[in-house]
Amino acid sequence: MLETAAQTFLLLIAVQYYAAGPTAKALLASGGSIGMLLSLLVVSVVANYGLRPARAAAMLTALGALSMGLAAAVPTPTVFVAGSITALALLTMTIPLLTQVYQDNYPGHSRGRLFSLTMMIRIGSAAAFAAAAGRVLAADILWSRWLLLVYSSAFAFSAVCLFRIESTPLVHSGHASPLRALRFVREDRLFRLTLLVWMLMGFANLMMLPMRVDFLANPRYGPPLAATSIALLTGVIPNIARLLLSPLWGRLFDRMDFLSLRATLNLGFALGILAFFTSRELPGLLAGAVIFGISNAGGDVAWTLWVTKFAPPERVAEHMSVHTFFTGLRGVVAPLVAFNIVAFISIGALSWVCAALIAAASLVLVVEVRGRKAADPATTVIEEGTRT
Repeated sequence: MLETAAQTFLLLIAVQYYAAGPTAKALLASGGSIGMLLSLLVVSVVANYGLRPARAAAMLTALGALSMGLAAAVPTPTVFVAGSITALALLTMTIPLLTQVYQDNYPGHSRGRLFSLTMMIRIGSAAAFAAAAGRVLAADILWSRWLLLVYSSAFAFSAVCLFRIESTPLVHSGHASPLRALRFVREDRLFRLTLLVWMLMGFANLMMLPMRVDFLANPRYGPPLAATSIALLTGVIPNIARLLLSPLWGRLFDRMDFLSLRATLNLGFALGILAFFTSRELPGLLAGAVIFGISNAGGDVAWTLWVTKFAPPERVAEHMSVHTFFTGLRGVVAPLVAFNIVAFISIGALSWVCAALIAAASLVLVVEVRGRKAADPATTVIEEGTRT
């Protein structure tokens, strides 16, 4: 349910209820990324105080419930934006902590498959809730405050569930600096290369992700669609595709060379962006929604678990905090760039720029995979990365 807040409804409320400007919309789109930027600090504090990752995540989501409740209680644009950004940031601060929880509880040989099963529950819930909330807001946008209260309750229930999950305290390395995890970028070439690929692909994807709602709701791009249709194209259809394909991507993650898997996913994201934004006709929108959902199913698994193939088990949270930090960095900048650059170029032209960035990321992966196979055909990229 909370996933629909970040993907669709908070931005929809900002556009249709508060008539928010580009800066407010960009800040909302960057809320989760702000939390990712702070993940290095979060992991450092959790390790220094010997906290269990699941318990620390429960504390963060409890604070998220308070922030979202405040946004519902005080219906002003400033409080709405501030409360929503804070709640989304607190939610994404939990990501490296939860990756450590997956490392602790899911065996390595089936981690992708088991994670994909949990994702099916998450995706199914998101699709059903997006459809219901879209119908409610289409009937009357004034129901927005009640939707925020529902999100506050979801945060609170998540905190209760997280508190009950078993996890082991993070390893305290003795370094005081919250930036200590960045040493892995310098020490591990393959980790550094993969982060570069994520930066190129992720910056492009994060530019276009929040633009989907604005593209459908803003009169500048054509007659605005009803909230039901927007929820269908940005929430329901992509999540149905994610639901159906999630088990397949989970198995592929367990069995396939990771860099090859990432290149395949990049192709899907590029095609989805072009299909969605180069035409406002229904077939293109539907195709883009479906392709995005299929690619996002694999992206869920790859983005969340890839560090478990590179990092020592006790250092997974630290490696993930580096990944989320750079994701947050591009996530803060990318929406600001996107919402402001479309004042000078068409959204279709921007989609081609983003597709080119994703193609460049894929080219880096192809060169790396071929180079390693040529050097040692019997050694896979992932095995090499694990030894590093």
